[in-house]
Order: sequence, then structure tokens, then C-alpha cells
Amino acid sequence: MIEFRCKNCGWTLHVPPAHAGKKGKCPKCGIVVKVPQPPTEDAGPDTDESKGTKASPYDLTLLDVPEHIEVQRQQAGQPDSAVTAYERLRRLQGGSMTQQAEQIPQCKLPWIIDVLLYPLSKPGLTLIAVSAGVPFALRILTKSLAALTLVFLPALIFLVIFIILHWCSFVIFVLYVYWYVCECIRDSAAGGIRAPETAGIAPSLWDILLQPLNSVVCLSSFMAPAMFYFGRTQRADAIFWVLYGCGGFLLPMGLLAVVMFDSIRALNPMLIIGSIFSTFFLYCGLVIFCYGLCTAAAAAGYFLLRSWILGYLVLFVFFYLALIGAHLLGRFYWKYQDKLNWEV
Repeated sequence: MIEFRCKNCGWTLHVPPAHAGKKGKCPKCGIVVKVPQPPTEDAGPDTDESKGTKASPYDLTLLDVPEHIEVQRQQAGQPDSAVTAYERLRRLQGGSMTQQAEQIPQCKLPWIIDVLLYPLSKPGLTLIAVSAGVPFALRILTKSLAALTLVFLPALIFLVIFIILHWCSFVIFVLYVYWYVCECIRDSAAGGIRAPETAGIAPSLWDILLQPLNSVVCLSSFMAPAMFYFGRTQRADAIFWVLYGCGGFLLPMGLLAVVMFDSIRALNPMLIIGSIFSTFFLYCGLVIFCYGLCTAAAAAGYFLLRSWILGYLVLFVFFYLALIGAHLLGRFYWKYQDKLNWEV
């Protein structure tokens, strides 16, 4: 009898010498193996083919099958699980193959500088440039057509078309930027240090609309007491500003929870307040930056209405700051997720 082991699974096979040099599949793992030549010394009475067949019931599987045909048969069968495939590959590598944990990129600069450089990746800068540049170009064409209409009245049709295109593109890009901001929050929460590549992700129209809708619900929930008080009293007194300040203080944590859980059901008062108390002083610094970001948004809206050329430049800066704010929110979760205890 010829005794050898399968190189893939290590199963011991006993084959009659008559099958030496033939190929067949291992009864354990199914991979194609080749029967080695018998030893030079006399094999004794055990070399009888019939006895070998009785001693090893798996001999019938060792047929002289071409390897490429057997590979096709194996591929047509049920695919292996990830664990089985990994174990087989590891055995083929002599057992020296080990699973490598995903490497999390590390910041090489001081954190205050590295945070400001977060949008400086090709996907981030491209998104900002396109989102602010395309509406700006359409606005220039609209202004040019408005001037042309004064001397050539039929150009009024094109003027109306470009006005519609300008504002539709502006709204679409703003919604898409906000969707990308939510993706930046999730990517930073996983350890990312630069604006991620989303070329392989094609969000549906519902996805683009759902994220802003969740944020509007989040904003309304925290600002509702201040708005209700102002609507009843018509006064912006100290009570109004206290309610407004409390809502603004809770808003960043609520927005982070809504994005990470991808649901407005994350607006649980116990969850939000408990998370703020567990990271109070660190959270205060995050809130200060968010207030600055809101001020930049108000400035962008003001200049966009007053001076459209300067307004689009401010819009570019606002998109840039929005990505930084997203990174800060995601990085806050990445660093302090144990204190937030949101896995429970």
C-alpha cells in the first residue's frame, strides 16, 4: 500500500500501488491530489490490489481525472464559507498565514492642524469645488442671458431655463453635500483622518433626502421649546435665549446620535443627556466649534443674498467647514465611544 497525506487538509490516504502517478480527489476536502510513486523496497503481500481496496474504502475516489476538469467541478459546487476558505489557504501557506487587523491611519500632525486639513483629499476638494462651482457657473450664465434678453427678447426662454437649472442644481448639491457630511461622520467614527472616497457608493434619491429630513427633525426637537415660547410671547427675552442656548447645546450630540444610529429614534433624552454628562468638558469644546460653524452658515446666507459673487466664495468656505465639523463629530465618537456607551 502507498500511504501519503493530502497537502491541503492533511488527511492520510492508503492507495494500492497500481494507482501510482494517477490523479484524483481527496475524500476529505475534495481537492485534486497526485498519488506518489511506491517505495523501492518490496511492499509484501499488502500490495494485492483487492486487499488494498478492502483496507481503504476511499480508493474508489482516486480516479485518473484531469485536474482542470476537477477544478471546474469544484467551482460548480457549493462555495466554501469564509472561515473554511481561510483555513485551507492558511494550510497551503504552511500554517504561517495570520489574519491581519485593519490598520487605522494615524495623525502625523498636531490634532488642531490635522483637523483643519481633513477636507484636503481628492474626493473632499472635488466635492466642494463642484458643489460651489457648478451653481456659480450657472449663475454667471443666468446673468449673461439676462443682459442678452435686453437686446434679444427670444433669449428670455433660455433665461428661464437657466434660472430653473441654477436653483435646482443648488438645492441638489446642498443635499448631496449634506449626505456626504453624514458619510464623513461615520468614516471619522471608524478612525478616518481624511475625507473618504464615495465613488463606489451611489445613494438613491431617498437616501439623499432622508439624511436632511432626519436632521430637520433633530433640529426641530431641540429648538421647539424656544420657538414655542417666542410664538406665544413674541419676545426675545432672557427666557427665550436660555431655551435657545439649551437647544443649541444639545444639538451636536443629538445630530451625532441620529447619524450613527441612522434613525430619529436615537433622539432619546436619556441617551443624549447621559452621553453629555459622561463627556461634559470635552463636549463643551465641540459645541463651541459648532456655534462657530452656524455663524459661518448665517454669514454665507447673508452674503449670498447681498453679493452673489462673494456669497459663492463664502459657500465654498462653508462647505469646507462643514466637512471639518463632520470630522470633529465622528472623531469625538471614535475617541470617547466607551464613555458614550451607545452599544447598550
